[in-house]
Amino acid sequence: METEKKIKEIIEELRPFLNSDGGDIEFLKYENNIVYIKMHGACSNCSMLEYTLKDGIENTLKEEIPEIEAVVNVN
Repeated sequence: METEKKIKEIIEELRPFLNSDGGDIEFLKYENNIVYIKMHGACSNCSMLEYTLKDGIENTLKEEIPEIEAVVNVN
């Protein structure tokens, strides 16, 4: 599962930015080219969540791993 390992590494690189805003991110699984995560803390109910998810996390992951189709936040 090299792809899953790479996803986890990228998430670890993004974590400090989320932590600085009082939030956090948890990797749940990678299945059918979809990354499933759970946002915690301030990030879980932030008005900017969709922006952070799509423009931040998803774009960063897609740059490194082009086969990723989407990142989904699981409530």
